[in-house]
Amino acid sequence: MTDRLIESGLKVFATCPPSFTASPLTYRRQVVDVARWSEAAGCEGILVYTDNGLVDPWLVAQQILTHTNRLCPLVAVQPVYMHPYAVAKMVATLGFLHGRRVYLNMVAGGFKNDLEALNDPTPHDERYARLVEYTTLIMQLLGSTRPVTLNGRYYRVTQVKLTPPLDPALKPGVFVSGSSDAGLAAARQLGALAVRYPKPVAEYEAAPPIDAAALGIRIGIIAREEASEAWAVARGRFPEDRQGQLTHQLAMKVTDSEWHKQLSRLGETAAAEDQPYWMVPFENYKTFCPYLVGSYERVADEIARYVGVGYRTIILDVPASLEELEHIGVVCERAAARVTP
Repeated sequence: MTDRLIESGLKVFATCPPSFTASPLTYRRQVVDVARWSEAAGCEGILVYTDNGLVDPWLVAQQILTHTNRLCPLVAVQPVYMHPYAVAKMVATLGFLHGRRVYLNMVAGGFKNDLEALNDPTPHDERYARLVEYTTLIMQLLGSTRPVTLNGRYYRVTQVKLTPPLDPALKPGVFVSGSSDAGLAAARQLGALAVRYPKPVAEYEAAPPIDAAALGIRIGIIAREEASEAWAVARGRFPEDRQGQLTHQLAMKVTDSEWHKQLSRLGETAAAEDQPYWMVPFENYKTFCPYLVGSYERVADEIARYVGVGYRTIILDVPASLEELEHIGVVCERAAARVTP
């Protein structure tokens, strides 16, 4: 993933492994390894999850910044966890300490039980209205040289000035989940990149263009020179798992996530090897995004088609290894060669 990718306007992010899959003794090493692989592969940044069951994403981001040279953390931010001033202070502090840009993945929801545990009964669409005000205040604090006052519906501050100020060159990129109508509207209001857990690309090609400032997809990729080899790797890594299927069904009952429901409906359609779009990892509760599986050429064609309907940012699933990222790099290079800058 080199100059051709940059010239095409494509940006690729990896994903940091979640802490619940590791022991305290090994997790820090896993984070550092995946961050270094991602940087070596030419990724722009790396997504760091947040929810009630994970370690703090800001402390993980600090580890990533300390052990890489240019990789940018894409930190998931949930309004229930932090006041907007605290988020702005964190971004400014990391910029001050590391001279590195941070991206913000603004999360309106999450697991419903997590929100209820923290006494947040806010309805789905209203959470996005709150997120707009929350994110607007963060960006005002980071971008203003004067004290900021806001008398909003959800947040109120009076003459707040952020010190140390953030270098304007390090202004964070903002991502918002755009799978629901409310999420897409919030992304539009903020001028943010709308991240979607994508449907098969043909569905977007047959529909009107999506109205958003920028679009990204969250997806896994398993590709090899020959499709048969890619499918063998995919099925070996993500075998059918009855316990995982039951866990997935339980999660469906307690979520109000629009993308989770959309993907579950898509998963009810059987996949075929001549079609790279694959839902088995999601259906077996091994990951939270679709996969594209097949030959380098076939998957590159599919990625180029997503770019053709507006998706110029790709957030990959957690990479299995440095070697796997190298295979993904082949796909992304070939896709970049197919698209117009």
